[in-house]
Amino acid sequence: MSLISPLAYVHPDARLADDVRVDAFAYIDANVEIGSGCHIMSHASVIGGTKIGKNTKLYDGCVIGADPQDFRWKGEKGCCVVGDNVRLYQHVIINRSIHEGAATVIGSNSYIMAQTHVGHDSKIGEYCVLGNGVKVAGDCAVGDYSILSSGAIVHENCQLGRWTLIKGGCRVNNNVPPYAIMAHNPISYYGVNAYIMRKGNISEDRIDDIAKCYRHIYQCGTSLFNAMRRIQEDVSESPEREEILSFIRDHGMKIAGINTDYLGY
Repeated sequence: MSLISPLAYVHPDARLADDVRVDAFAYIDANVEIGSGCHIMSHASVIGGTKIGKNTKLYDGCVIGADPQDFRWKGEKGCCVVGDNVRLYQHVIINRSIHEGAATVIGSNSYIMAQTHVGHDSKIGEYCVLGNGVKVAGDCAVGDYSILSSGAIVHENCQLGRWTLIKGGCRVNNNVPPYAIMAHNPISYYGVNAYIMRKGNISEDRIDDIAKCYRHIYQCGTSLFNAMRRIQEDVSESPEREEILSFIRDHGMKIAGINTDYLGY
């Protein structure tokens, strides 16, 4: 028995694994690839240029690979790539890239909750959770194991490091370094993501060192430049310490919750 409802539309050029289930009133465009074990529910749409991995589920009303919402887009054939074991809940919208051959990416094992929007060319890492109504603008990046609570907004070109937690309703208008919790409006530092890091088997000693790094950055009343020097002198060398320092350097010393008018050089 076919797993594709006769009331669904599947373009003849779409490439679906034999066990993909497509419910009534779903729409599958040309130039779409859907892997084994996927389920496309009623009224979900998968637009051309989209590739979906294995065991991913699209709930009612999703639009995956939608046209970019950007005036710079002039019809270039961008892509949208969704990994394995992803859940895209009701009315999620993901725009494909505005650049020829480039892609908007949703990493494997991520959960994107209802009414969330991910803009063009953004990259969502693996094992991420985006709560209900999260808005991620174009050209953003969210690191692996990150959580954006319901109603969070990420502005264009912002990058979030791994293991970050953004509290509900928070507006992210700058880069968020790894392992940090951010909250409030305007955005401010709220602590380290210790609970989730413990779930990831990061040791208590490493968590303490991460917290010490952020005390220097956010809670000592010194410039960011001096805080980074203090971290190098005061915190034992570790992959986590270097990840924090490298993130800040690589993003031009521009991070959320810091007054960038004075960096202390």
